[in-house]
Amino acid sequence: MEKDKSQEKNNKDLENKSDASFEKNDDDNSIEAKSTSENIKEISLEEKITELEDKIIRNLAEMENQRRRFEKEKEDAFDYGGFVFAKEALNLIDNLERSYQVLINDENLKNTEALKKTLEHFAIINKDIISIFAKNNITLIESLNKKLNPNFHQAMMEIENDQKEPGTILQEIQKGFMIKDRLLRPSLVAVSKKTEKKEEKVYKNNENSEKNDD
Repeated sequence: MEKDKSQEKNNKDLENKSDASFEKNDDDNSIEAKSTSENIKEISLEEKITELEDKIIRNLAEMENQRRRFEKEKEDAFDYGGFVFAKEALNLIDNLERSYQVLINDENLKNTEALKKTLEHFAIINKDIISIFAKNNITLIESLNKKLNPNFHQAMMEIENDQKEPGTILQEIQKGFMIKDRLLRPSLVAVSKKTEKKEEKVYKNNENSEKNDD
């Protein structure tokens, strides 16, 4: 009987120890879980702060880019807003030049006082137009005796000339103009090329004749 009571007491002690151990493990797990949760919250907060900083930096950069684009567009509008008008206005110079050529080649007017005075007036008008253009950043492209530059000149024909380096502008068919640093209209020009030797021409003709015979 006493042995049974002793065994029962031992069993209860074991149960109490087991319960205490489980309670301790639960407490340890709870503390560990709480610590992990706090770490997760802390990392998440840092990430959010970094993300917000990145967004702010990107937004500021975008705002700065927009400001620069706006400033560039405003400058372009101010500098080149009259581009179309300026291009149309070049017709004045073209018509003036055509009229000048018609008058100077008129056989009935040659060597007359009337022609002399008219041409003087034409020269004054042309000079005034060029001056007005220059004040508005529209400038004449220099062409004669210059080397052909595809950025400013357009070759319309070639003229044989051994005195000038090939590609030298000998004649200006139509004047070209710039508006500030942009091409308003290219100069239409005639450029020099080397004279073909007669022997070469004869050789080429003979060569073509032989090919035709074949």
